[in-house]
Amino acid sequence: MPMGHTATEQAGSGGLTATEHRLANGLRVVLSEDHLTPVAAVCLWYDVGSRHEVKGRTGLAHLFEHLMFQGSAQVKGNGHFELVQGAGGSLNGTTSFERTNYFETMPAHELELALWLEADRMGSLLTALDDESLENQRDVVKNERRQRYDNVPYGTAFEKLTAMAYPEGHPYHHTPIGSMADLDAASLEDARAFFRTYYAPNNAVLSVVGDIDPEETLAWIDKYFGSIPMHDGKQPPRSGELPETIGAQLREIVEEEVPSRALMAAYRLPHDGTREVDAADLALTVLGGGESSRLYNRLVRRDRTAVAAGFGLLRLAGAPSLGWLDVKTSGGVEVPDIESAVDEELARFAAEGPTPEEMERAQAQLEREWLDRLATVSGRADELCRYAVLFGDPQLALSAVQRVLEITPQEVQAVAQARLRPDNRAVLVYEPTAADETADNDEEAAQ
Repeated sequence: MPMGHTATEQAGSGGLTATEHRLANGLRVVLSEDHLTPVAAVCLWYDVGSRHEVKGRTGLAHLFEHLMFQGSAQVKGNGHFELVQGAGGSLNGTTSFERTNYFETMPAHELELALWLEADRMGSLLTALDDESLENQRDVVKNERRQRYDNVPYGTAFEKLTAMAYPEGHPYHHTPIGSMADLDAASLEDARAFFRTYYAPNNAVLSVVGDIDPEETLAWIDKYFGSIPMHDGKQPPRSGELPETIGAQLREIVEEEVPSRALMAAYRLPHDGTREVDAADLALTVLGGGESSRLYNRLVRRDRTAVAAGFGLLRLAGAPSLGWLDVKTSGGVEVPDIESAVDEELARFAAEGPTPEEMERAQAQLEREWLDRLATVSGRADELCRYAVLFGDPQLALSAVQRVLEITPQEVQAVAQARLRPDNRAVLVYEPTAADETADNDEEAAQ
């Protein structure tokens, strides 16, 4: 086999292991055996996301996620879905700032079919890509944008906060959905050049997890992927480095048809893959991770000024991560009242740090989330790809739980002091339009 067998193996969470291999054309392969259930997960990460796009051509990474389901040389039209689902499997694809991934979970005896399908579109999508399929999927993506962003309450929040948190010209300034104008401007040649550059085996990681025979699986992978040529035209993404803090609070007020006032904010946090980001994850879990969190207890339970309050983490490797605050107010409550309560809680946390009980509960919560993810063949396949693509080492996925448990309360307090401050956030305030407020008042009068 023309395969550089640089196989390594290492035990990780709960005795989970993974072996690594590389084909002659540069495709990295990660295998993890798990014979608990007769299923196998195939996951393919391409090292391309919206951060690789250039101004005027945003949305190409996400458009390609759709085009990859439009047929290839030997699979016509919707055949990829039909073949996988007909064999009892499930499948999908997603696009982020930093990668595009495709995945199938199959009955174990249908694994070869999934590998053949992924190889066929990696190797031959361009033969099936024409103006008709481009037009078709351009319309699908536009419709998705309308449904998920433009025509739902608070739907524009992610796009607006991202644009504020990452300045104009930064590779993360625009979100993966892309703009309507850029989607319209993309030509067939733009699409073909994008595919040739990024959909090459040396720009991808393939993981297979589950009830597999590793030797047989590697033979299939070599058979179907081994002849696909590599491509060397890819430029590294532009730097996403920024100062540790924003330096001054950024703010935008949005008047829209929304059910209630909302306070949303994005805080600039450490890059993924660092101890500091794990500490930040624990801080946000104590402050806003569920109904036992400080912000939920203060705003929803005690003050009753909010109906929902959460604080989550968007982990990013090539740029600062974002701490995502989202509070929906109770009827009639003004946003400044909510904001001052939030700042009070953040200041108290920065001054005192987490209690031993909070620390234990937050670590247990993150540990459970991680172990739940690694326990499913699809979740483990995805994490192995993630650590291989973004950090160069899939084995890091198997030790992630341990890294979270090693964080100290002092590290959690330190990241809160340094980062969870008013001068390090972009704030978005949603105010219902006058018509909505009138309707609310009428409803209250009727009650």
